[in-house]
Amino acid sequence: MGAWYYVVNISYFFAAVAFIYGLKQMSSPRTAQAGIKWAGAGVGLAILFTFAHPAINGPWWNYLLMILAIAIGGTAAWIVGKRVQMTAMPQMVAIFNGMGGGAAAAIALVELYSHEAFLQGEAVLFMAVLGELIGAVSFSGSLIAWAKLEGKLDKSLRIPGQKLVSIALIVLILLFGIWTLASSVSAPVLVTLFFIAAFLYGLVLTIPIGGADMPVVISMYNAFTGLAVAFEGYALGNPAMIIAGMVVGAAGSLLTWLMAQAMNRSLANVLFAGFGVDDGSQAEGPEGEMKSVEAFDAAASMAYADSLIVVPGYGLAVAQAQHKLWEFVQMLQKEHGVDVKFAIHPVAGRMPGHMNVLLAEAGVPYDLIYDLEEINPEFPNADAALVIGANDVVNPAAKDDEKSPIYGMPILNVEAAREVYVIKRGKGTGFSGVTNHLFFGDNTRMVFGDAKQVCSDLTGGLKQI
Repeated sequence: MGAWYYVVNISYFFAAVAFIYGLKQMSSPRTAQAGIKWAGAGVGLAILFTFAHPAINGPWWNYLLMILAIAIGGTAAWIVGKRVQMTAMPQMVAIFNGMGGGAAAAIALVELYSHEAFLQGEAVLFMAVLGELIGAVSFSGSLIAWAKLEGKLDKSLRIPGQKLVSIALIVLILLFGIWTLASSVSAPVLVTLFFIAAFLYGLVLTIPIGGADMPVVISMYNAFTGLAVAFEGYALGNPAMIIAGMVVGAAGSLLTWLMAQAMNRSLANVLFAGFGVDDGSQAEGPEGEMKSVEAFDAAASMAYADSLIVVPGYGLAVAQAQHKLWEFVQMLQKEHGVDVKFAIHPVAGRMPGHMNVLLAEAGVPYDLIYDLEEINPEFPNADAALVIGANDVVNPAAKDDEKSPIYGMPILNVEAAREVYVIKRGKGTGFSGVTNHLFFGDNTRMVFGDAKQVCSDLTGGLKQI
């Protein structure tokens, strides 16, 4: 292969450095945008030098097909990325992540179909088979996550005899996988059956998972996709794929663990308990009635408060109310001298960091945004709290009701504020179907209506004071 082989691998090294540095930059909202550019530059460098890799040979149209594939995929991703609404961001992340897992599985299929993996030794064959398994599960599981978030699939859907179906698929996966590893030559039918079994298992594994667990599921499949890419990178002898895949896999695994920890649940409980699926067995709701108030009265009360903590949730994204909310907050700060802070729960929204991105889009300064551990001690001293579209993450049942499905989950202690105002479209439960005890609290007042309109009315109320 000559010296050019080493030039390509050196370029992969620099691409890996860009990946890792970009990921590090993404750990802070202040540097996240630069991190994305660094990671993108790393991807571009890896793609560019892949075209020059000595292992790539064959007719010229192979290169044309590669360019065509990049053009189609890149154009589609660019268009979708520019047009997607903030409410649909979790769905986009889920489907794009699924495409990554599917691509890894497709690479494995090509390797196994073409007999290449069988010729390169047991280690390469094992990695190809493992990559196919994890990639197929990530692909189909991410499709289900997308369908549930998009409303294409009933979030309470259950599979009859799911345990038996799961066990049967696991047995088939093991059988076909071991059979493939024991084969000395390529067996396309066997490899195809293995892929189908893995694909179906991803569906069966994900369908029963409740909507409230989607943030954890998305991050878990992100880790799966990274691992699948790393395994296929080993099978192809591609260092860039190995490093990028392992970085994504490690980051996704850590994020999944942190998300599950934030819900005080194990990953096994997330996968098999079906939290967020209404099976009629949840605890009885609190007694009493929700007490409503008009937007003007809520605005007047908050205007005379010394401190206010705002808790955004998915309802804020649905209504696209972040800009109106920030306008209201700025008036409180500048004209009434209110100390305003934003409280973000780790699993607020439909994906990790959803609320942070939403507030950043509206121009909310990063130093006003606090996580659960930082802000919880401040609620007892807050004159008021404003909840917009959040549900489970502010539900006191997590602390008070042992029969509640969310019992034990760390929450934002909103109920400890002197006054609590909740903007909500109606009196129904949230996405997970769990009744929120906060809404019935003595110090809670409900402001019913579309969040964007209510925030506009709150701003109008301040102008009348």
